[in-house]
Amino acid sequence: MKILFAGTPAIAVPSLEALVGLHEKGGFCELAGVLTNPDAAKGRHGLPVPSDVGAAAAQVAAQVAAQVAAERRLPFPILKAESPDENCLRAAAASGADLLVSFAYGAIFPPEFLAVFPMGGINVHPSLLPKYRGAAPIQAAILNRDGETGISIQRLAPELDSGDILAQKTLTLTGRETSATLSATLAKDGAALLVRTLRALAEGTASETPQAHAEASYCDKLERADGRIDWRQSALDIDARIRAFTPWPLSYTSRAGAELYILEAAPYRGPFTAAAAVPGTVLGFDKNSGILVQTGDGILAVSRLQYRTRKALDWRSFLNGARNFTDSVLE
Repeated sequence: MKILFAGTPAIAVPSLEALVGLHEKGGFCELAGVLTNPDAAKGRHGLPVPSDVGAAAAQVAAQVAAQVAAERRLPFPILKAESPDENCLRAAAASGADLLVSFAYGAIFPPEFLAVFPMGGINVHPSLLPKYRGAAPIQAAILNRDGETGISIQRLAPELDSGDILAQKTLTLTGRETSATLSATLAKDGAALLVRTLRALAEGTASETPQAHAEASYCDKLERADGRIDWRQSALDIDARIRAFTPWPLSYTSRAGAELYILEAAPYRGPFTAAAAVPGTVLGFDKNSGILVQTGDGILAVSRLQYRTRKALDWRSFLNGARNFTDSVLE
């Protein structure tokens, strides 16, 4: 079974690596190619940089090329496009791939592209579908303070994330995950579940279950403005937003016109007596918890923060260099 893998961010890299491992072992599947987004300008000088999947694929391709040089055959092709175009369609057809495997590629596959693959396409999605169809399911689970989330492997379908389910794995949440830590966990779980699903497809033992479409919920792509903190919300909600928006877009507020990132925080559970204060007021600090900020409901203890143009600091170091920070009001 020959596979074309489509993916872009870091969460998809373990799945690519799992497919490479199967390929190298000469197992039940072979990697026929990789499709990822084009190189994007990053850094101070705006130089083009490959996507996480693109970089991983290039490294693997170089290793494979060295290993098979004596056999005079080329490694798998790496295709780069924001969405599958005519060139991708021709390359996919030429690869002889039987199945398309997608994990956070970043675009919808048109019917004519899916038609190239005799076995169709499957998608790895980091939620328990039909919950959180869309672009930001990991952040949605944290924002909503869910007790569990997971990984789903579904058939690619014309409607977003609506295909039949081939496999799912549930993960219990602690309530302290960030998008970064949860993505890392689900990346590994997704790779392992993908291998089991591909084996079942190759052996003809896979079963497919239609989704309960009436129970579907959706999550939109994040924007930088989503990170703006509204101190009128509860400490629980603001804490969830800070964790959900790490590492992007990050949660931020401002003081005296200067943008201030709140990098780590938690609802304050300790004793503290203070006069009534407007949300956003810096009440003081707790030596074990950090800087205490009034919210619309409860107090938030901030332990790590950063002005936009400066380096990230723990709360003690921050206060050492921040004059008159206590009693100020964060905007």
